[in-house]
Amino acid sequence: MSDAWEVDGLEGFLEDQLSMPDGATTEALAALSGDLIILGAGGKMGPTVARMARRAIADQARRVIAVSRFSDAAVVERLHAAGVETITADMSDPRAVAALPFAENVVWMAGQKFGTSGDPVGTWTQNVVASVHAAERFAGARIVCFSTGNVYGPSLVADGGSKEIDVLRPDGEYAASCVGRERVFESVARRTGSPLLLYRLFYACDLRYGVVTDVALKVLRGTAIDLAAMPVNVIWQGDANRLALRALGQSSTPAVTLNVTGPMVAVREIAECVGRAAGIAPRYVPDEGDDPGGRALVANVDALARAMPYVPLPLETLCGQAVEWIRAGGRLLNKPTRFEVRDGKF
Repeated sequence: MSDAWEVDGLEGFLEDQLSMPDGATTEALAALSGDLIILGAGGKMGPTVARMARRAIADQARRVIAVSRFSDAAVVERLHAAGVETITADMSDPRAVAALPFAENVVWMAGQKFGTSGDPVGTWTQNVVASVHAAERFAGARIVCFSTGNVYGPSLVADGGSKEIDVLRPDGEYAASCVGRERVFESVARRTGSPLLLYRLFYACDLRYGVVTDVALKVLRGTAIDLAAMPVNVIWQGDANRLALRALGQSSTPAVTLNVTGPMVAVREIAECVGRAAGIAPRYVPDEGDDPGGRALVANVDALARAMPYVPLPLETLCGQAVEWIRAGGRLLNKPTRFEVRDGKF
């Protein structure tokens, strides 16, 4: 892999890996009929989900459409080059949503997280109001609605993480608005009989951002790591992309909910793994004070293992790639995950 990571083609190579479907994804999409539309496709994950879908669907007559405000023209160019159609639209504008072509398969990825504390109205507009328009426009379609583990609030690490049946205890405006988004889609799906899957994603890691990249930057810069941070779940974004598309075939009436992430792992374990790849001993804040029995935003993934078994990218591989990426000068999004946050303010 290292040999392919020349600086000029670094990001293109990464996006190629993130958008590569596996056999299970190809089979899942082949079993479905109709076009696929990805709403809110201009964010961190959307472009590679769209490209993966296009690569996985052999029937070129089936359209793959990416919809977003698309503030970056380069993203649009790359999607067109991959055979993905694009439509520029604001999901919070009911007229724009009403004008979108209907598709039998819908992935809803629109929303706002960062900046929530300073713009609560914008957060509820993007996470709830926009959801109303989309849920009504695509009533009757198979829908995968992206959500987040933040809807649970922190759970006891010793209990193995939050389960899909747990009572939701959202902490902060962002988490509360995400519960609102889920309830909107559930309400419309219940009334219209639309198959729906709520896709509660925890900590996807692209080398340009993610918990592993956050920790790797600290290790490489010699910044001390505070082990008071509770464990996290991590999943390679390529795996999360594949599971999102496979989830279309898992959508059902009544709606089903699924935690999507990888195994729970301690921050120390991530740091040590990065350190081995980098040849650097991580530094830690003195008097760690970590409490393995404390509360954290962590998930139980037993239901995922039953519904959509997959082989995750190993942590050692992900940590090694993060070190290579940073040292090779790969672009960073400079959007820390803030996995240490416990007050729900983003």
